[in-house]
Amino acid sequence: MELIDQHTKKIMEGCKERAREAGLEFQDESLEYIVTNRDLIELTPKLMIPTLYDYWVHDVEVLKEKGRYELYPSNPYETVINTRPAISYYNDNNPDWMNVMIFYHVLAHIDFFQNNLYFRHTWEYDFTGRALSDKRMIAKFRSEKGRWLDYVIEFARSIDNLVGYHNELANWSRPPVTKKSKMLDFYFDEFLQTLKQTRINDYIKEIERYNDCIKNDKDHGEKAFFAEVLRKYPEFDAIYKKSLEEGNHQRLDLVQHILEYSDFLNKEENRWMKPVIEVVRKTSLFFQPQIRTKIMNEGWASYWHEKLFLQDDRIEGHEVDFARTHAFVTSLPRVGMNPYALGMRIFHYIEELANKGKYSIEFKRLRDAREREKFDANTGTGQAFVYNVRENLNDFMFINTFVDQDFITRNNLFVAGKRLNQNKGVWEYYVKSRKAKDYRQMLFDSLYHPPHITIDPEKSKNGDLYLYHHFEGKPLVKEFITNTMIGIEYLWGAAVKLETSEVEKVESKQIRIPIPGMTLPSEEADKQMDIKWARVLYTMKNRKLSKVTLTNSHVHKPAAS
Repeated sequence: MELIDQHTKKIMEGCKERAREAGLEFQDESLEYIVTNRDLIELTPKLMIPTLYDYWVHDVEVLKEKGRYELYPSNPYETVINTRPAISYYNDNNPDWMNVMIFYHVLAHIDFFQNNLYFRHTWEYDFTGRALSDKRMIAKFRSEKGRWLDYVIEFARSIDNLVGYHNELANWSRPPVTKKSKMLDFYFDEFLQTLKQTRINDYIKEIERYNDCIKNDKDHGEKAFFAEVLRKYPEFDAIYKKSLEEGNHQRLDLVQHILEYSDFLNKEENRWMKPVIEVVRKTSLFFQPQIRTKIMNEGWASYWHEKLFLQDDRIEGHEVDFARTHAFVTSLPRVGMNPYALGMRIFHYIEELANKGKYSIEFKRLRDAREREKFDANTGTGQAFVYNVRENLNDFMFINTFVDQDFITRNNLFVAGKRLNQNKGVWEYYVKSRKAKDYRQMLFDSLYHPPHITIDPEKSKNGDLYLYHHFEGKPLVKEFITNTMIGIEYLWGAAVKLETSEVEKVESKQIRIPIPGMTLPSEEADKQMDIKWARVLYTMKNRKLSKVTLTNSHVHKPAAS
């Protein structure tokens, strides 16, 4: 691995100038490395962070990737990571014209990293520098503690998908608020509406009274307002203080809760484990936004490398080469999903609609199909609109907002089904649905969505750790429960209980259609199933797992197509 030469760096600097002229925003400093396939294989298990801590699973992944490469050789074009400065890697056999295209792609990634609000908590520090410090600390502990260090890392990594990413993001994104401002939010949002169930007229009068107090005395108006509140509701102060205590408790994710309250970890001889677990947690938090914005991020980079490359005079004579490479990267598969292709097409689609003013109230009020089709306010706001989308959304909101029926129809998209042809003995793919809601659901199912698990403080008072899985229609993966709970029990130092939902009974009928030898696939039959769920309680104590059924839950009936 080595830095790119001056000739290639000059190409990159030219791409930076053109990208900034087009409106992309990114820090000027960047590092570009030329790497071989062997380098990429060794960096991939470390998520392309060369200074990430050493762990035995990384070595296993390197061996696996080497074997895969021997069977299926491939040459990735580039990889870029969100560091300060941004670091990108390029295959050592890329020609200059391809580097122009790839540099635009990389610069758009960097623009996304440094402007999308879901990366807000990564903007203030250099992760590679922090990772190097953590790596040295872990290497020191490994020399002292041996294999116990790897046990701690493995146990921590088994629950690193449960870190409080959104809580962390909120702490960075929200402006600092005063104690009184928090009290004001609690008074209007919780106390009046939930606890007192105030009538609307009285609620509006309280808002007007607050505004009058601030208007009369900007500096002390809020204090005068709450003086009257305490006279009317003497119990308010105690309720508010209790809510602060409960709020602080609820903001801790599972890993933080274990670090804070585990008697085992707080013993003098075990305190060395806490910084190791915190390293695992911080690493997970750093990469959380990348997995939650993959479609947007790759779509944004593809959108810009296409737009900027075609305007660059340095590509003369390589238009066909670009077309071939670009089509390979951004082609829409008939079955499955390509994030590069889907994201790029959504950005082009919303830019066109914004330029025509189709996100306006005037357009949404139209009901005639012909009038909607020919509507064009020629606002010219498309670029500003896509920049706003790039800044404020993640994959879920991006898909939920912009993948509509017009987009599905324009791009001839559909949800593919799979069925067994018993005559031919082969699986067949067919068009299952062309509805936007079904296509959106297929995309939602492909998105990263860790389970929502919280600590029940009331049931954890006896020293055990009681975990409550908020069921969202998908059960936990049974194969992972035992090993994960063994790790949590070790870090907690006492018994661990997990309440979750599992399938108790499935009732279904096999449905036949009037085609000889053809049977509808199981995914179609699922729509006729009654799935009965039951709440169960797993208990891990002394490294032995037990399970009891608590109660029958609800019956899940998927809607018919």
